[in-house]
Amino acid sequence: MRTRRKWILGLALAIGAIALAACGSDEGTDTAGADATPADAAPAAKEKGIPAALSANRAEGSQILEEGQLEPKLAELEGHPIVVNQWASWCEPCRAEFPYFRDSAESHADEIAFVGIDMQDSRDAAGSFLAELPVPYPSIFDPNAAQIASLGGGVVSPTTVFIDADGEVVNVFQGSYATRDQLELDIETHLLG
Repeated sequence: MRTRRKWILGLALAIGAIALAACGSDEGTDTAGADATPADAAPAAKEKGIPAALSANRAEGSQILEEGQLEPKLAELEGHPIVVNQWASWCEPCRAEFPYFRDSAESHADEIAFVGIDMQDSRDAAGSFLAELPVPYPSIFDPNAAQIASLGGGVVSPTTVFIDADGEVVNVFQGSYATRDQLELDIETHLLG
């Protein structure tokens, strides 16, 4: 009986070792499956040395998170500067500045988190907007503007809120950025300067 138990235990350990060895290899693995998101940069981000919280945020790129997720998202990103951009699919100035936010989020991937807030919009319209203009960060659904109002926004669309690494709102910019250089100047002044 004891010999049989040892044999079964040995067999189980061998099977476990084989399974672990197989999981450790990525040869022949296709990661571009049906569940990949447009901005699914988590594996590449880790290779570049992007902090885990920022990498995880990027992995949620172009996703619309549920209403009420602003506080948990900000808590996940604690210790990193954050740019929060309020937008809506019906807002033409939002559409015009969206590429600036995408490009700046890519440029600052290893030091600043970006989060969108989709305000007073429908989920379908927001999803179509993000399919057309994907970004490497998630947005939070905010149909009543309560989430963005908690940060001092929600009066003008678009609005951008700058939060420092200590979690303090350091600037609220109401209106759209006419150029990426203007956005970069605010990032430098309020978050990196």
